[in-house]
Order: sequence, then C-alpha cells, then structure tokens
Amino acid sequence: MRKSSKLVFGLGLNNGRYLSVLEKTMLCEYKTWRNMILRCTDKWQIKYPTYKGVTCSENFKNYEYFYEWCQTQVGFKNKDEHDRYWHLDKDLLVKGNKLYSEDTCVFVPSRINSLLNKLVKSRGEYPIGVCFCNTKRAFFASCGLGDGRSKNLGLHCTSELAFQAYKLFKEDLIKQVAKDYKPQLDPRAYQALMNYEVNIND
Repeated sequence: MRKSSKLVFGLGLNNGRYLSVLEKTMLCEYKTWRNMILRCTDKWQIKYPTYKGVTCSENFKNYEYFYEWCQTQVGFKNKDEHDRYWHLDKDLLVKGNKLYSEDTCVFVPSRINSLLNKLVKSRGEYPIGVCFCNTKRAFFASCGLGDGRSKNLGLHCTSELAFQAYKLFKEDLIKQVAKDYKPQLDPRAYQALMNYEVNIND
C-alpha cells in the first residue's frame, strides 16, 4: 500500500492518485464512491436492514478504478431538472442484485431511482402498492410518481385486484419515464426499464 493510501470505512482503498476534494468540495466521483462503500459496511446494514448483504466488486473497492470507470459511463455527472446528480444504481440491470460492480451498475436520474424503490421498510402485510381502507372495507391502490406525488388507483374488492391495478399503472409509468429520458440514458438502462416487470412479491 502506498504511503498516501487510505482505507475508507475499512473497505475501500484510496491510493491518492485522483483528488477526492477540490476547494473544500468533495468530487462527484469520490462522493459517489464513498457513499457506495458506506452502504457495503456492517454498520450501515445494521442501521438499514434493506441493505443487508450488499457488497461491491474488488475493482469497485479501489477509488482509482472507480474514478476511471465513472468517466466512461453514460449519465455520469448528468443532472436532473432539480440540479441533482444522477444516482448510481445497482439493481436495475439485474433485479434484486446486491453487488455494486462495473457490470451491474448504471447511472439513472433520481426520479427513476425513486420509481424503482420498493419501500420495503414502510410496507405492511399487503402487496406493493396496496393497503386496506377500514372505512370503505376495501383495498386501496396507489402509486408514487417518482417526483413526490402519488396517483390514486381506486378501491378494489381484493388485494390481488388492487395489486393488478398498481402493476399495470406502474409498468406503464416506468416505460413513459424511460422514454422521456431515453436520449440521456445508457441503452442498457433504457432496455431494462422497458422490460421492467412488477411482481406481487416485490
């Protein structure tokens, strides 16, 4: 290990070849890498159980490699309509994936990242997108639009029917948002979004 090399969160190696901070501001490459490394730690996964088992490839543990990889990626340093950098996504190309790696990661805007969030922590006993309305004695379906708003998808007599309403709307929404961002997206990300299926066990 070089004298200037540093271990980050006991897992990532920064050998100092590339800057991590410039004029007291963390570089986008370093901030993205550091946050990724943090999510792979036991401490983070104990605090946020939905990340349990998440890890990264040997290459991605190295900041030098990650920095150079970022320069070749479609969408890196892109900003959305709210001036926010796009997110590093690990499970769009491989659904349910828990490995951050050069073969599984792509950059996507925060809206797409939000659309793909399954909100496991806040979910109840019913399928994704479904809750029971006590006052109406029926199942209510709704879907987040990925921009802070949500769409009411009505009341249904069974949780399965409510889920089907959610599934149809969500898959169509994901395709529409993918088309809106298509010129900026990695073709692999675009194709994965167009093929995306919502499952009742999500």
